[in-house]
Amino acid sequence: MTDPVQISVVVPVFNEQDNVAPLIEEIVAALRGKVEFEIVYVDDQSRDATHDALQRLKAATPELRVLRHVSQSGQSTALRNGIKAARGAWIATLDGDGQNDPADIPKLIAARDAASPQTRLIAGWRVDRQDSGSKRWASKWANAIRARMLRDDTPDTGCGTKLFERDAFLDLPYFDHMHRYLPALMQRAGWQTISVPVNHRARSTGVSKYNNLNRALVGISDLRGVGWLIRRSKRTAVEEL
Repeated sequence: MTDPVQISVVVPVFNEQDNVAPLIEEIVAALRGKVEFEIVYVDDQSRDATHDALQRLKAATPELRVLRHVSQSGQSTALRNGIKAARGAWIATLDGDGQNDPADIPKLIAARDAASPQTRLIAGWRVDRQDSGSKRWASKWANAIRARMLRDDTPDTGCGTKLFERDAFLDLPYFDHMHRYLPALMQRAGWQTISVPVNHRARSTGVSKYNNLNRALVGISDLRGVGWLIRRSKRTAVEEL
C-alpha cells in the first residue's frame, strides 16, 4: 500500500519546453524523502515540445503526472484543473518558467505548521524580484491599487509560489485570472492568510507570456469584480440540531 499524497505540486505550463526538466528535478530534490508528494503538470496546449518533454520525464519521475488541455484556456483554468485532479490535501503551486524556487516549498510547509489552524493560504512574497524595471514598477503599482481596494494585507499576490488547502480553494468562486486574487478570496471565505518571503530568479530561457498593458486592462475589470464579491458576501457558522 502506498503512502497517501500530502502535497500536490501543481505547475501550469505553456511553451516551456526547456524549463520543464530542470524545474521537475528541483522539485524532486526539494521534497523527495521529506514529504509524500506528487507533481501535476498541466500543459495548456503548448505549441512547442513541452508535452513531449513531459512525457519523456514521466519514466524517470514516478511522482509526475501530466494533464493536457484539449483547448488553450489560460493559467487560472490550468491551475484549477490541476488542483481538481490532485490527490493531496494541500496544494503547492509554482509558475512553469523556473523563476519560482521549489526549495521554498518546505519553508511554506513549515510556516503553515506554525500558523493558526484557520490559516488556509501561505503566499510567497518576492522581496527581491528578478524582473525588468518596467515589470517591477507595474507590479508595485498594481499591488498598491489592489491593496487599497481589497484590503487583503498581502504585499505580493502575483507570486506563483503558494501553498493552500485544496478543499478551501475549490470552494472559492471560479473566474479567469482568479489566481491573482487568492488572498482576498480566501479571506472572503473566512480563512486567514499569511505571506512568507521567497526566492525569485531571472528567467533563464523562453519568453514571458504577458505584458504590462494586457495585465492592466484585465486587472481593472477583475478588481471591480472581486470587490463586488467581497461586498456581497455573507457567511455564518452552522450548527446541527
